[in-house]
Amino acid sequence: MTSAQVEARLAELNPGLVPPPGLIERLTGVRYRHLAPDDWMASDLAAAAVRKLLDSCGRDLADIDLLIFAATSADVIEPATAHIVAEKLGARCPVFDLSNACNSVVNAIEVADALICAGHYDRILIACGERVTLAAQWRLSGLDELFTVGASHTVSDAGAALLLEASDRPGVLGHRFTAESAAWPTTVVPVQRDRQTGVLTAGRFQVRSMELLAALDRADLTPLLDAVTGLGMTMADFAVVCVHQAALPYLAPFCERAGIPLDRTVVTIADHGNVASASLPLQLVTAVETGRLKRGDHALLIGLASGLSLGAMVLRW
Repeated sequence: MTSAQVEARLAELNPGLVPPPGLIERLTGVRYRHLAPDDWMASDLAAAAVRKLLDSCGRDLADIDLLIFAATSADVIEPATAHIVAEKLGARCPVFDLSNACNSVVNAIEVADALICAGHYDRILIACGERVTLAAQWRLSGLDELFTVGASHTVSDAGAALLLEASDRPGVLGHRFTAESAAWPTTVVPVQRDRQTGVLTAGRFQVRSMELLAALDRADLTPLLDAVTGLGMTMADFAVVCVHQAALPYLAPFCERAGIPLDRTVVTIADHGNVASASLPLQLVTAVETGRLKRGDHALLIGLASGLSLGAMVLRW
């Protein structure tokens, strides 16, 4: 779905509300977003990604010791969506969910790395399914509300999967994470309870954009940079630097502040929208498919998530 189609639909569903043409693309850089089939859930996207991954690396489900479902999305509040993914795949290994907004996948890599290094598991599968277009808010009270819920019109559905294995040649070289939790109210999807039925539902996806950007600008990036310098590395050592992308205009100033060469980044938001925690895996696979990331190269992942959570992870491909 193009941004022009989004604006046309908003105008159709909200008589009298006519977004300025090209507004969404100018503000966010998003040209396209991708929608899963209507009957697909987050688990379907995750399972599809897992099947593709296992086929590509010649592994079987019987080889997997643990499955972690990592995403902002979920099929149900209880049980863990990981159970649903496992059932759809036919997996019989232990499972659990891990959720930390758009840092869910990179935190899952952190956890999987620790569990493997501790000797608990040899192969851990991380499955991600982001069915975030379900949060799109189409009926608005006015143009002002468009700026509050506008982030819901930039998201895309996506599935991603990663396999981590024990190795004498580590691929996860280091990571550092930090949080500015006082900023949590800037991006919220509240849980609401129907007064009559007691049913819990998700409320409107709301972003106080200017406050969120101000919180990001105030955030201490030192721990992120320490993940690089602590390994005796510089930005010049990375073939690619994957930075979570929620809005394209913010990428350049953030990279300048963090000392990240803009030409090392992998821009996916224009053609794929904001795919939440699938963003960093999408950038990695894009870098591989375009020849920018080859075996033996180093990659740096920069996670940015509502909350506010930030992280950096150094990988050897």
